[in-house]
Amino acid sequence: MTEHMLHMATMGLLVAVIAPALLMVSSRAFPQLDRCTVPAALALPGFVTLHAAVTVYTSRGPVPPLLDTATHLALLAGAMLFWAPILGVRHRLPDAGRMLYLYLALPLLDLAGVWLVAVGDSAGGLSMIVGMLPMGAAAVAITWNWISREERRAVLAEGGRQW
Repeated sequence: MTEHMLHMATMGLLVAVIAPALLMVSSRAFPQLDRCTVPAALALPGFVTLHAAVTVYTSRGPVPPLLDTATHLALLAGAMLFWAPILGVRHRLPDAGRMLYLYLALPLLDLAGVWLVAVGDSAGGLSMIVGMLPMGAAAVAITWNWISREERRAVLAEGGRQW
């Protein structure tokens, strides 16, 4: 049971921490990769579908090691494409779009964990949801940065006066 919980939490961390970190590092090392950005309107539903498919498939029972590795690599690649509209350089969404994108993604991606809970794997589903909590922190950070920038712009537009 503990091994399964660790596996599901790792899947959540793969999506919420490892993929964005890898995307940030690779986009600085290889700027030409930014051309591979998928439009946000395709990236979000595509990744939600991939995430659900991988979660459901891997939860049905033992998966051969090679296939398990392939599903995790597919999930990592999909997560990097998912994060590209948020963290990309050339095709980055505006602040309001980034915020909306993440706030829409949070409950949609948690549906796979809710499904696990509904079919009796509450430990696995909750572990995956907890592993993806950093995504919520990213949404809050983006929102806070956007609000702070807008406040600075308003203050500068008024001639630097504060209330």
